[in-house]
Amino acid sequence: MTGPRIDRRTFLGYSGVSGALALMPSRIPPAAAPFELEEATIADLQAGMTAGKYTARSLVTAYLQRIEALDRKGPALRSVLEPNPDALAQATALDAERKAKGLRGPLHGIPILVKDNVATRDRMQSTAGSLALVGVSPPRDAFLVERLRAAGAVLLGKTNLSEWANFRSTHSSSGWSGRGGQCRNPYALDRTPSGSSSGSGVAVAASLCAAAIGTETDGSIVSPSTCCSIVGIKPTLGLVSRAGVIPIAHNQDTAGPMARTVADAATLLSALTGVDPHDDATAGSAGHSASDYAASLDPAGLKGARLGVCRSHFMGYSPGTDAVMETAIDALKRLGAVIVDPADIATAGQFDDSEFAVLLYEFKADLNRYLAEWAPGAPAKTLADLIAFNDHNKGQEMPYFGQEIFAQAEAKGPLTDQDYLRALDKNHLLARTQGIDVAMAEHQLDALVAPTGGPPSLIDLVNGDPGGGGSFSSPAAVAGYPHVTVPMGYVAGLPVGLSFVGRPWSEAALIKFAYAFEQATKARRSPRFLPSAPIG
Repeated sequence: MTGPRIDRRTFLGYSGVSGALALMPSRIPPAAAPFELEEATIADLQAGMTAGKYTARSLVTAYLQRIEALDRKGPALRSVLEPNPDALAQATALDAERKAKGLRGPLHGIPILVKDNVATRDRMQSTAGSLALVGVSPPRDAFLVERLRAAGAVLLGKTNLSEWANFRSTHSSSGWSGRGGQCRNPYALDRTPSGSSSGSGVAVAASLCAAAIGTETDGSIVSPSTCCSIVGIKPTLGLVSRAGVIPIAHNQDTAGPMARTVADAATLLSALTGVDPHDDATAGSAGHSASDYAASLDPAGLKGARLGVCRSHFMGYSPGTDAVMETAIDALKRLGAVIVDPADIATAGQFDDSEFAVLLYEFKADLNRYLAEWAPGAPAKTLADLIAFNDHNKGQEMPYFGQEIFAQAEAKGPLTDQDYLRALDKNHLLARTQGIDVAMAEHQLDALVAPTGGPPSLIDLVNGDPGGGGSFSSPAAVAGYPHVTVPMGYVAGLPVGLSFVGRPWSEAALIKFAYAFEQATKARRSPRFLPSAPIG
């Protein structure tokens, strides 16, 4: 099968900053000009609009200028694929509505960035970072985008990501896409932003927006959040609709908020939930979702909480991270938590192979279904077509790494295959029944805690992301359980986060714990856009 080619002019028009130029700056970039909205919270922005200090239009203008100064120029973070050409018009209309009718809610007029694998029916692209879907207009907004618009949020733009949510190559570099090139960590520009929601994490950390939407299959919200020193919430599977989100696997995919504070993440999560007839998994959220997760914010929220420390498999790989974690455990104790240490997940690491097998099967089935429903005008109708497209556009789409995972997924059969069904059963048994459930029940825990991951590694476009363990994302991801990460501290100036994982629909409790920790420790520091980590 032959894939469609793109000519050089079309490629340049849509890729913009593609490639890895200036990956290693030879000197420290000029300090960013003072920015009035740096670290501003959603509550700060709303208070400013209520007082007449800001308008939604002035906020959008300020963030767009910040994107131009830091994302396109300066340190060239490459976290935003494209600003929304209609953002100013949206903001102006919301300002007029505020004046005429009053406030819709806490997100009225607030500029939010959305990951580029989330469909928007507007003049922005919805491509998962791939040139193969450029120019294809989805038939409607993703459900979560409908929810954001209804809440009065301004869609500020689309964020860069690891192309196809980092499910194309076994040697990929997180944060690289054919459309956007290599996104860079604002704490050290030669370090990975990690995950696949890399652009969302970087943009939030660098105050290019009020908050952002990310998506996760395994680690793609929590990993860039920990590596960019922000808060990320990976919800229970089904709390947030996936309809209109370019998929990897329906048994693990979810969207979620990424923000600089727990309060902002909670506010954003409140707007995203709801039962969607186009996503069967959301039916399970009925009666379990909260209309206002900010109601859980309690600085004394850790008093009496029983927290289990997961050491085996999730500590011991990074002495610096372990030291920060020990300090965090001491803080949790001081804040009144009952610490059970250790409270290990006995099955950790035992479902890696079965997880990957399920993802391969579901990716092929789910992506083909998405292309048929959400990209009817795309020249690529199937995964096989995308493989052919990449082969015919190697210079633009595969300059650094290939598409081995695409090929493995294409080789899989239907979701009726016994190998798939056995792997799925194994995942749920080991991650849920014999994994998180046992650990929490045995010690009567309210949550499990561990470092979210180690400090961000160096960007490596030759070998791709380094392997190795340590990430605490997999148990909750495979189980479909909620996971909240909050800034915990720094190792050689590089961020690390603290994770809270719980039972299904326990987002409110996890948010309460994370908020109490955040308020007591105030661990987050703004990025300085250094060329490298200040080691030594």
